[in-house]
Amino acid sequence: MNAAFVLTVLMGFVTCSSLIAQTHNNDAHENAPVADQMAQGQLGTFSTTESVLLAATNGPPQEAPGGQQVTQEQEPTHGQGGSPSPQDQPKSYLDVYGFVMLDMGYDVKTNDPNWFDVMRPSKLPSVPGEFGKDGNTYFSVRQSRFGVNGEQYTSLGKLKYEFEFDMFGVGVDAGQTTIRPRQYWGEIGPVLAGQTNSVFMDGDVFPNVVEYWGPNGMVFLRTPQLRYTPINGATKLIFALEKPGGSGDAGAIADRIDLSNIHARFQFPDFSGAISHTWKNKSYLRAAAIVRDFKIDNVVTNVTQNIVAWGVNASSNIVFHKNILRLQYTYGEGIENYMNDAPVDVAPELNLSNLTLPIKGKAVPMYSFVAYLDHTWSDKWSSALGYSRLLMHNTNLQTPDAFHAGDYASVNLLYSPFKNFLAGGEFQYGRRFNSSSGFNPNDYRIQFSFKYSFDFRVLGKDKS
Repeated sequence: MNAAFVLTVLMGFVTCSSLIAQTHNNDAHENAPVADQMAQGQLGTFSTTESVLLAATNGPPQEAPGGQQVTQEQEPTHGQGGSPSPQDQPKSYLDVYGFVMLDMGYDVKTNDPNWFDVMRPSKLPSVPGEFGKDGNTYFSVRQSRFGVNGEQYTSLGKLKYEFEFDMFGVGVDAGQTTIRPRQYWGEIGPVLAGQTNSVFMDGDVFPNVVEYWGPNGMVFLRTPQLRYTPINGATKLIFALEKPGGSGDAGAIADRIDLSNIHARFQFPDFSGAISHTWKNKSYLRAAAIVRDFKIDNVVTNVTQNIVAWGVNASSNIVFHKNILRLQYTYGEGIENYMNDAPVDVAPELNLSNLTLPIKGKAVPMYSFVAYLDHTWSDKWSSALGYSRLLMHNTNLQTPDAFHAGDYASVNLLYSPFKNFLAGGEFQYGRRFNSSSGFNPNDYRIQFSFKYSFDFRVLGKDKS
């Protein structure tokens, strides 16, 4: 008999022995899951027939240098270069979100028509009759918003990103229904780059109001920046280099002195920082600061004035029962550009002690505060009630009708029968105070809003 014949007989014998053993063990497997029975059967078969075949065809396992056995196949436990295998990696995702919102209301008084659907004290008339007669009905969809955000996993860690815009035109598009960038940023680890809320700003102070612009005394600016967050937990520490910028008021010299040769120059970025601590009930304290440096160049006389601006901002949310108390106090010089409703950072001031620079620019001092209470009546009804104020210390060369201070207040009742719908009414009050003219107009309006929201995942594991 040749070797092949002997091998065939041995294989048949071992297979028969295996089947007999399985028959005697049927009672033990009857109540086991089908998957377990299959796995045990496969393992039993491999341990007999296939092991004989491997032994006959390949001989004993080979040994590597050092006496270690080399198996025929090894299942990799990690991906290329020792990175986690694909099945172990967190899954990337992409979410689409936003809302469609209609605002409709009646303005009892009047304001700048480019800002017809918001309450901004600085946009109330500075002189009688500036914007015509009182009384105006308005409709607007400019709050409507669209955005995407998500996460991807890279060799450097988790990449987060957000892309968001609404339809509220500002700047040269003021008053228009057109795309306005809000959030455009990416973040890996502690480093964020792009446009988002200034580090000097605390977005959680914004109350649950339906009026778009919100309390005038808030620090509120989304700006391009490079941000670093070395501590990111219950205690958070953030630093950023932010896009510089500002606005100026020519004041009483506008019609008397040629200012065409005066230019502002921003040589350095604004530098901001913030530290906060959050407790388990979501209450927190936050402190932020900013330093700015800009120059005013006279290209004819070749004289340059350097102006340093700065500000501090303390804010908090206090959570108790069914309430959130939102508080903020801000003080600084030349930081109006970062405020929600303040016109100018720099204004002219007499400087007669210096014949080279008899008129200089001054960083305008200011302070502001916000105090709002958000109250939840039930799972469907809520309200927000509060007051805010901003005051600027005008320079001696600003005109009598220059903006000096503004008051903002509102109260609402909102109804949300299910997650993706909100409707409600809101009473809004605003007042403007001029520098010294004595004209201090009020404004009152009532607004009704309807909001339809959406939020769904288009890539990645479905939201639970």
